[in-house]
Amino acid sequence: MTPSPFPHGGNVRALAQAAGRDPGDICDASASLNPLGPPPWLRQAVSAGVSDLVHYPDPDCAALLEAAATRYAAPTSHFTAGNGTSQLLFALPRATGLARAVIPTPCYADYATACHKAGMDIRRLAAVEFDDFAVRLDHVDAALRTPSLVILGSPGNPTGAVVPAEAVAELAERHPRSLFLVDEAFADFVPGFASLAGAWRPHNVAVLLSLTKSFAIPGLRLGLLAASPDLAGWVRANLPPWSVSSLAQAVGERALGDADFLARTRAALPPLREGLAQGLSGLGLTVFPGAANFLLARLPAGAPGSTELTRRLLAEHGVALRDCSNFHGLTERYVRVAVRPEAENGRILDALAAVLGRADRPGRPPRRGTPALMLQATASNAGKSVLCAGLCRALARRGLRVAPFKSQNMSLNSGVTADGLEMGRAQITQAAACNLAPDVRMNPVLLKPTSDAGSQVIVMGRPVGVMKVGEYILYKPHAFAAAKAAYDSLAAEADVMVLEGAGSPAEVNLQAHDMVNMAMAAHAEALVLLAADIDRGGAYAALWGTMECLAEADRARVAGYVLNRFRGDAGLLAPANAYLRAATGRDVLGVVPYLPDLGLPDEDSVSFKDGQAVPDRAAAGAPALDIAVIDLPRASNLTDVDALCAEPDARVRRVRNAAALGRPDAVIVPGSKNTLADLAWLKETGLARAITALALEGKTEIVGICAGLQMLGRTVADPLGLESGRGEEAGLGLLGLTTELVAQKTLTSTRAVHLPTGEGLRGYEIHHGRSLPDDGLAVAVTRADGAAIGFSRAGEPVWGAYLHGLFDADAFRRRFLDGLRRRRGLPAIERIAPYDLEPALDRLADVLEDCLPLTALLRRLGLSF
Repeated sequence: MTPSPFPHGGNVRALAQAAGRDPGDICDASASLNPLGPPPWLRQAVSAGVSDLVHYPDPDCAALLEAAATRYAAPTSHFTAGNGTSQLLFALPRATGLARAVIPTPCYADYATACHKAGMDIRRLAAVEFDDFAVRLDHVDAALRTPSLVILGSPGNPTGAVVPAEAVAELAERHPRSLFLVDEAFADFVPGFASLAGAWRPHNVAVLLSLTKSFAIPGLRLGLLAASPDLAGWVRANLPPWSVSSLAQAVGERALGDADFLARTRAALPPLREGLAQGLSGLGLTVFPGAANFLLARLPAGAPGSTELTRRLLAEHGVALRDCSNFHGLTERYVRVAVRPEAENGRILDALAAVLGRADRPGRPPRRGTPALMLQATASNAGKSVLCAGLCRALARRGLRVAPFKSQNMSLNSGVTADGLEMGRAQITQAAACNLAPDVRMNPVLLKPTSDAGSQVIVMGRPVGVMKVGEYILYKPHAFAAAKAAYDSLAAEADVMVLEGAGSPAEVNLQAHDMVNMAMAAHAEALVLLAADIDRGGAYAALWGTMECLAEADRARVAGYVLNRFRGDAGLLAPANAYLRAATGRDVLGVVPYLPDLGLPDEDSVSFKDGQAVPDRAAAGAPALDIAVIDLPRASNLTDVDALCAEPDARVRRVRNAAALGRPDAVIVPGSKNTLADLAWLKETGLARAITALALEGKTEIVGICAGLQMLGRTVADPLGLESGRGEEAGLGLLGLTTELVAQKTLTSTRAVHLPTGEGLRGYEIHHGRSLPDDGLAVAVTRADGAAIGFSRAGEPVWGAYLHGLFDADAFRRRFLDGLRRRRGLPAIERIAPYDLEPALDRLADVLEDCLPLTALLRRLGLSF
């Protein structure tokens, strides 16, 4: 069970082998790296440098040393690059001509090893716990009667103590024949650190600079030496040729110029370190003060020794700490603990509590505790909403309490909950899949575009204003806070959460203020499945490219890939799947077949607009009834025609210009999020004249839903600029209605009656409009309370209503279609075909059960079946 005798931490392969675990399951706090992980540009820099691997690297590392000179404000002749600071450390003692080394301890073990291999006599100056193992420069001063190589760590390893730069410089000036080597490997973690690498450095001071710890890239091997030109030149001349690869040089050059990443690191580290220190102290360990990204701690009395403790932590919990028993001056009562991200720090403290026999650790924050599975995708309209609905139904059928969640939805398809709050239709469908009533917590933020640059922002079901992109970015922290609170509340009531992302997590222009993809996955601690629409082509490139654009912490959340909408034999994809696995380290977990005519509502209008849901022309041999839906630029709630699309005797088609309208049996003018702009568009395209002409002929039924009803009237006014700055627009004049958009938005779940047929209706109202009818205008639809919400033109087939979901009622829909049939001289069918989502949800769940390893995914979430 004991790892190989490697004297340092961070040998993850050996740790994993010793623990009998996958390397990805090891929480490695034995190596002290940046808890933020690598910078987001790392993969970009590495990918860009691959083409240069066909050439030898620059043996002089010219660009890298110029970047070092710029950062530290010293001439390039003062710097030498090496294959990690270890290579430079082992080369330097041979260059000094000194026979003796003075090394304060405890310290990094290879200081002494490098000096020993150079044949030097070593004098160790042991610090004491009473002084928190601080380096005593007065003791060093007293030991320098003979010129010596003095090696100091600042911050020191394993203590984290900083040695003041001015004090080192003063000591060096008093001993000009000695050489002072200061290892600043962890200096980037210390706010306000004064480096000795600058030009003010005394000639007999040399500095080791490690980029791999602060940028979390130890596998790249890159270090710098800052020294006098003659010493730097000697070391450079005695290193093996091409010691620094071209990739390492490229990454190092980029890192030396990235002050922002280091600033974020220095801001993030102190609270993480303090939280870890408090947790360790609460478990009885004595924590020594340190300024770096690790903590030295003494084990409490009665605890196992450090060797036994670290063995048990690794074997029983997959947690690796640095056993400090091989540091000179320390014993098996000490361990070094790297500061990791908050969740990993919690895992470390939980593991220590278990090994130390503590039932629970003091100050442990409450855990969310709800397993979460998240669907993200390489692009919009890749099928996330439908896949999430299927997952919800599949998990619910296993007896789990499942709840759907999407923190931010940008869609014009929305619905209303029983308590009068607005949310996205996709989450309403997903709630049905979970056998739950819609709950606004499932979609706490909804954006409804009113123009190409602005959207109405709805938070927890109520509008908070219309914002342009820049305004919303400033508002986003408030929106995300509301989303996280909603998630926590909803997750507390569920056994498992199914989250949906939006667009793609690889949209690099949005990553800084993301609240719906990886940022939400991090909050929910969710396992992420990344989906691609293979029917559109380019799925493998999109998956690989998406992974390349993700930060390392976000990549780690991706469990694997889902190829959606595949037509054909999935076995033919095996070579491509293997290629993707080799390129990204993730497997294709499932191939979901193309499911035609599934019958589930779309999240937004994308499928409608591109003809996937509703074609732009009737097919040859189409059913008898021709229903044209006007494809408004800002059409909303296009799911209102879904039920009609499912009827066998009707063909629903999109229309965007007058020439394509023809003489259909019915024209439906849908809702809109920018009524005045869409009304103007109807006139510009000639559709307004064409619809009016059909109404006058009396052979085509004209139906307006919500904003469509308003457009059929005389005028629509928007004095408050709620949707646009157009003010007022003349309507089509087919109904005697005058509409004004008012601030108070009507949001209600509605039961209603279609008066001409007497059929009951049920749907919802979402509108700012208040419509006043002319005297004598016929009422077509009333709420259960008798209020008029629909109007018709006496004796002519022109009418409309504010009710979304108008055609979902089976009996009314059949009466409507049979009325169209009679107008065409066709016999009525009368037989009612139910519009029911349940068969579609069950069919989808059956497919996902066959295509995805759901049981294995649930096990990864801690749920056993």
